[in-house]
Amino acid sequence: MRLSQLITSIPEAQVLSGSLDLDVTDVQLDTRAVGPGSLFCCVPGTSQDGHDFVSAAVAAGAVGVVTERDVFGSDSNITEIRVPLGTMRRVCARLSARIYDDPAQSLALVGITGTNGKTTVAHLVQTILGHSGFDASVIGTLTGARTTPPAPELHAVFAERVRHALAVKKKGAVALEVSSHALDQERVAGVVFDVAVFTNLSPEHLDYHETMEDYFETKAQLFEPSVSRHVVIWTGSKEGEELALRRSDACRVNFSTAQNIVLDINGSSFTWRDQAVSVPLLGMVNVMNALLALETVTVLGVSAADGAVAISKAPRVPGRMDVVGKTAASAQVIVDYAHTPEALSQVLREARDLAGESGKVVIVFGCGGDRDQTKRPVMGAIASELSDLMIVTTDNPRHEKATDIAAQILAGVVGSAEVLSLPERFQAIETAITRAQEGDVVVIAGKGHEETQIIGDLATPFNDRDVALQVMG
Repeated sequence: MRLSQLITSIPEAQVLSGSLDLDVTDVQLDTRAVGPGSLFCCVPGTSQDGHDFVSAAVAAGAVGVVTERDVFGSDSNITEIRVPLGTMRRVCARLSARIYDDPAQSLALVGITGTNGKTTVAHLVQTILGHSGFDASVIGTLTGARTTPPAPELHAVFAERVRHALAVKKKGAVALEVSSHALDQERVAGVVFDVAVFTNLSPEHLDYHETMEDYFETKAQLFEPSVSRHVVIWTGSKEGEELALRRSDACRVNFSTAQNIVLDINGSSFTWRDQAVSVPLLGMVNVMNALLALETVTVLGVSAADGAVAISKAPRVPGRMDVVGKTAASAQVIVDYAHTPEALSQVLREARDLAGESGKVVIVFGCGGDRDQTKRPVMGAIASELSDLMIVTTDNPRHEKATDIAAQILAGVVGSAEVLSLPERFQAIETAITRAQEGDVVVIAGKGHEETQIIGDLATPFNDRDVALQVMG
C-alpha cells in the first residue's frame, strides 16, 4: 500500500520530512521484525522506547518512521510522520489494520477476557463453530508467545485467516483471548468484536495494574458498546454482575443456565436450552466454560441443537484440567495451568470432589518469578487448606531465587496438610505420583501446557504432562 494512502486512516498525522510516495509492505513496532518496506512505529514501552531504535529500523529497511517527538528533523530525507503524544499505540493498531484492509471486519470475531478460563472458552468456541460451517481458529495462550499478540502481528494473523476462509469458501471466525495487558496497551484498539465474553476476575497481574479496580476497569473496556456488538457475561461473581449492569443487552450466564448437572472423571453432562449436553472436559469449572461458549455461538447464529452436538466433540485443552491418567496404584493425575489463587482453589476443590471421602488430594505447585509476589502466601494458604499433601517446587523462577519464592509460599501455610519443599520440579512430580495411593488425586499445577522451565534467561525443555507420563511409566 502507498504510504500516502495508508496514513489517511490517521487524520491527526503530520509529515515532518521525506516523501509519502512510497510503498509500505507492513507496519512494525519491533526492529527485529522490520524489513525492506516496513513502516516503523516508535512505541514507548514499559522498559524501552521505540524512539531509541529508529536508526536500527532504518538500517533494517524501514521506509519511514512514525514518532511522537523529534527524531530526524525537517531537513532529513527519511520520512518521519508525527502523531500526538500518547497516541502511538492506538495509531500503530490502526495502521496495522489498514495495511491489511481491515481484515477483522471480514471475520466473525469473539473476544474473551477474564483472569481464568479464556483459553478453554476460546477452544470450545472454535470447536463448535468449526462443526457448524465456519472456518474457525483461536489466537491465544496456546498459539503464540503472548496471549494477545501486538497489533502488527495480530492483524497479519487476521489477514491470513481471511485468506484461508476465502480459499475454503467458508465464513472465517476467530476466538481471540484478550488479556488485560493487551487492552491497556491498546493492541486491539479500533477492533470491533461481534461478541465479547467475560469469564471471571480474581487477583492477578497486580504487579502491573496495582489495584483490582484498575484491573477490572481495564477488562471492562472490551464491553463498551463501541468495542463489542454483543456481550456474554458470567454473572456468578460480583464483577460479572457489575459488568452486566453496564450493558442492558448483556447475555447473562451462570449455573442456573444449566439443569441436571452430572460430573465424573470423563467430563460433565447437563441440560441447556432443552438440549442434552455432554462435555468431555473435567469439573464444574468446565461446565461454566461450556455454558459461556454455547451462549456465545448462539449469538453468531448456531442453533442450540447444533451447539450441543458440536461441544461433545471437543478435544482436551492442553494443561487445562488435563487428565493424564491413573498411576500404577490407581491414583488419578491431573495437570492444570492454575497459577492464581482463585484457579488453584477451583482445581483443588474439583480434586477433592473426585477423591471423595476416602481419597487424598496431592498438589504440586510453585509461583513464577519476576511476577506478582503478593499471591504467593495466599496460594500457600489455599493449598495447605485444600490438600492432604502439598509439595512446593520451582515454577519458572526467572531472575529470582527459587528458594526465596518457595519461602514466600510456605509463609502462608495455615492448613493441616503435610508440606514438602522440593525445588527440583521433576523430583516433586515423581514424589507426588509415587506417594499417591488408590483413590487419591494428584494435581500438578502452574505450568499447564508450557514446554519449558525458565531459570534466569535460560529456557530448558520441561512439560508437566510428559514428565508425569514418564514417571507413571
